[in-house]
Parts: sequence; structure tokens; C-alpha cells
Amino acid sequence: MSVEIPSININGDVGSVAVSEDVFGCDYNEALVHQLVTSFLSNGRSGTKAQKSRSEVAGGGAKPWRQKGSGNARAGTSRSPIWRSGGKTFASKPRSYEKKLNKKMYKAGMRSIFSELVRQNRVFIYEDLLPTEPRTKVIIEKLKAYDASSVLIITEEHDQNLELATRNICTVDVKSVTTTDPASLVRHKKIIASQKAIKLFEEQLA
Repeated sequence: MSVEIPSININGDVGSVAVSEDVFGCDYNEALVHQLVTSFLSNGRSGTKAQKSRSEVAGGGAKPWRQKGSGNARAGTSRSPIWRSGGKTFASKPRSYEKKLNKKMYKAGMRSIFSELVRQNRVFIYEDLLPTEPRTKVIIEKLKAYDASSVLIITEEHDQNLELATRNICTVDVKSVTTTDPASLVRHKKIIASQKAIKLFEEQLA
């Protein structure tokens, strides 16, 4: 069995393309999709934040004043956390935010996302969308046929003209099949993909 995805050309003519039900007709697994998206976002964090504890701050080796008689509170170092320019009490250290997700779960999660997007009529296959020159005005005119305020365009491979034509449009992102991520899929209101890109997803996620 197959699922139909709308196909729209630059003139607004609507057709349909049959795609695999095994990839685009799965049940929606909300828990798995949440795990997939949070894992992707966590793995994108650098985790390079670092602060110095009292033992790492330079100076402060000498006792600031004698223990008694000065009228000041007792102090053993000028690098105490309660002092200005002192060390941090609970200093942050570089860490990894990586969350592992095996390939089987990743594929199942992506199938779930695509299937739900298809059910919500948010996935379209484009015809004659790629510009022959990097002109923003041209791509804006072509996107009018899809009536979308937030668009993710997926190509089978990197397209320099399309990237240049859309880089000044804040509501449009362009990704290839290999760079498409779950967060981008759920963030945009509509997904516009080439027929070749859809076929590649069928092969990769089957």
C-alpha cells in the first residue's frame, strides 16, 4: 500500500505522488519523537562553559590580616567565594550533554515525524522550485504557490543557488537529505521536498 503526498508546481497545479506507507504512514509515537528531538538539541550543545574555583584563582596565598585584633572578620585568603574576584563556590566545568540514540530508534522517530506531517497535510513535493540564479525575489514568487509562512525546503543534495536565494528570508530554511534534522521538521509549518529527496528518505528510513 502507499500514501499520497501532494505535488504542486509553480503555477499552483496540484497533483500527488505515491510514497511508501512503511515510512510515511506509521503511527505517531510522541514519546519517541520527544526523545529524538531533545537528543538532537542536547548533542548540539558545546558544553564548554568553565569557571574557576577558589583553588584555581590566582593569588590569595597569604592571609590578608592577622587572626585577631584588627576588628575585621577572620579571613584566610582573599580568593574566598564571598570576596570580590574570589573563586566560584560551585564552579562550572566543561561537560558533555550527549544523549545516545541507536539507529533503530532514530529511524523509527523520523518515520513517526514524517507520517504525522503527512497526516496534517504539511508535506509537499515541489516541481520547478530550484532557481537558475540566486535571486530572493524569484524564490519568494515560487513559494507563493505553497501558501506557507514557515517553510523547510529539502533537496536531494546541496544547492548553492537555492541557499543564496533564501538566506535573507528568516522563515525559510534549506537542507539536503543528509542534513535534515528532527528539530527542523517539527519547527516549520510546511515541508517542501523534491521527489528525489522523498525517495532517498524512503530508502534510508525503510
